Amino acid sequence: MTQAPPSARPERPDVDTVLERFERLARDAPGAPAVLHGSAEPSGGSPGGSPGATPGGTRGRDPEGGPGRDGPAYGLRSHGALTHGPLSYGELDARANRLAHHLLDGAMPPGGLVAIGLPAARPELLVCVLAALKAGGTYALVDATAPRTGRRQLAALPPYVLLTDAAHQVGLDVPERQAVVRLGAEAARIAGRPATAPARPPGARDAAVLFTGAADPRPVRVGHALLLAAYTAWAELARLTPADRHLFTCGPDVTAFAAGWTRALCSGGALVLPPGRPDDGPRHLLDAAREARVTVLHTDPATAAALLLPGASAAPPVPAPRRTPAPDLATLRLLTVTGDRLYLDEHSALQDRLRPGARVLNVWAPTETAGAGTSFELPQLQGPLDDPERISLLGAPFPGFRADPRDGELHLTPPGGAAVPTGDQAVLRPDGLLEFGGRLRDRITLDDGTGLDPYTLESEIRTHPAFGAAVVARVTSGSRSRLVAYVCPPTADPLWRAAGPGAPPEVLRAHLAGKAAPDAAPRHVVRLRALPRTRAGQEDRAALPRPPEQEPPAPAAARRVGKGAPAPAEPMPRGCAAGCAAVPLFAAAMVLTPVLWPGSTDLTGVPGPWAFLFFVLYVCESAAFAAGVLFLFGGRARMAGQGRGRALTTAAHLSVAYLLIAWWPQDNLYRLAARHDWPRQAALVYAFNVPLMCAGLIVACYLLRTPRSPFDFDD
Repeated sequence: MTQAPPSARPERPDVDTVLERFERLARDAPGAPAVLHGSAEPSGGSPGGSPGATPGGTRGRDPEGGPGRDGPAYGLRSHGALTHGPLSYGELDARANRLAHHLLDGAMPPGGLVAIGLPAARPELLVCVLAALKAGGTYALVDATAPRTGRRQLAALPPYVLLTDAAHQVGLDVPERQAVVRLGAEAARIAGRPATAPARPPGARDAAVLFTGAADPRPVRVGHALLLAAYTAWAELARLTPADRHLFTCGPDVTAFAAGWTRALCSGGALVLPPGRPDDGPRHLLDAAREARVTVLHTDPATAAALLLPGASAAPPVPAPRRTPAPDLATLRLLTVTGDRLYLDEHSALQDRLRPGARVLNVWAPTETAGAGTSFELPQLQGPLDDPERISLLGAPFPGFRADPRDGELHLTPPGGAAVPTGDQAVLRPDGLLEFGGRLRDRITLDDGTGLDPYTLESEIRTHPAFGAAVVARVTSGSRSRLVAYVCPPTADPLWRAAGPGAPPEVLRAHLAGKAAPDAAPRHVVRLRALPRTRAGQEDRAALPRPPEQEPPAPAAARRVGKGAPAPAEPMPRGCAAGCAAVPLFAAAMVLTPVLWPGSTDLTGVPGPWAFLFFVLYVCESAAFAAGVLFLFGGRARMAGQGRGRALTTAAHLSVAYLLIAWWPQDNLYRLAARHDWPRQAALVYAFNVPLMCAGLIVACYLLRTPRSPFDFDD
């Protein structure tokens, strides 16, 4: 059955490309703000002006940088002679024209592929995109802040020319044969080009190259007609107006931004570029949204939870009592959530954190359709639904698009285009809404050859009150494979780490009894602080940590071999084993002390109360030595799971062991050294005290370093 929205109208737009729509706005309202940004670093020269120019002036601030009569203007940051402020449509158009002339003077062929490697916080990013279109080329945004991903994206193209700056060119490791325009170094030449629109050569059929995937980026070519159709559908669905201010939380190479910038710059609105990186956390995004008075926020489920739900971190939202709207997002009228599944209870929790009348759109939009697809919002429901924690609705197709579940797989058809298989399973409900059913690529083949859709199991796991999110994956180790459930806490659950190892597999299997086949129930449970995600906000199943290799203990009933047969001996708990090993180490230290250092513990002549205290000190030193030896041989595995790097983890592991072990020999040697034996005193200081300081510094670095992995997990 094919589904199309009632509002779909096959009318021909009055312009042929998104570029023409932007240029018309630049002619009609050249002074309207187009880009609001707050970078604290100079760009090294702008593509459309002379070095040291002041883009956007100082409207809204006095010469000293304080608030002016017109009130605070977002994004004005002083750095030497360069002040960053808003870019108007006229300024943005003029700078793009100058850079387009520069590209054409460099003999760029019609349809040439222009790669852009700049951070999302740089307004030059939009200048480069528009310049590539004005020169009749095709643009592609690559990730300049993650050089490994950026190099893979460039290798998948390759482009005719790369627009970047000197710092990011080094990280991208551009080959010598690659044509590069360094915006900072060539700013003076670019500023001398005409500010009028160039005579555009016959353009390419493609307007952009978008990327899907991070580990193995796959370029997807998007034509001018599809890019315009996607914008037109978004404009009608989101009711975009020139008063809107848009904020994207993803990186520039993600489809949501790479194709979605048109939602701001083709509707007369303003695009807000927050300072910092997309993975810097929610605080800088909230500050930018508040200062710029953002009205439309485009994000993914995990970031939406981090921004709207206090204490949620990167965990998905869960149902919660109605609360007051988020103060930093008081101006928000529309929240669009895309990139991954959003359950109904999560959707409702986000809706409760917005002011009355604001909308939350759950958007399902593949790269192949330029970020347009299907959308759902709560008013589309005809009534309340049971079990909202296991239902994710895709809703209805965008205006002008068609959605067709063929053999369970969702196909999207853009206006005037061919059907695009999305790789996602969907069903059409009796109420006319599409319901998500999982991804085909996530399907698991069990040992007996049957297929398993993990989405069904994951949705059932979410109904347990102890879990906020879940992913079921098949883990293969040698010739053995097993089903593992990776579970996350409910939002803002402070007891998740303090509650011990968490629910054993038996609890989960009991919860799934009658809802899943016994062979399809996970036998292992791994608790995560948050699911690993790609830069697009999608669950990254390839980045899930491997569970412990040992099998979980079998239930008591399964351990009964036969009537009257004794159950197999259970392994000794790790804590008991460590305690048993510590006793002989402690005893050995106490016995060897007078042998290795005769007289160091002699308390003859020390008054009674002080003699007892010194004896306790000797006992503590021997106990610390025993603990250090145990940590030396058993602590490395526990530290490795923190994700702070192999070298730093090894150094911190050895440092902690040394901090515990060193007190026993050090104090005994000090007590035997004469007070004025300066050579021996100096030798002891440099042999023990200095290494102890270094060990403490290494441990401090280990504790202060942010883990490389965006999640933390318990074994």
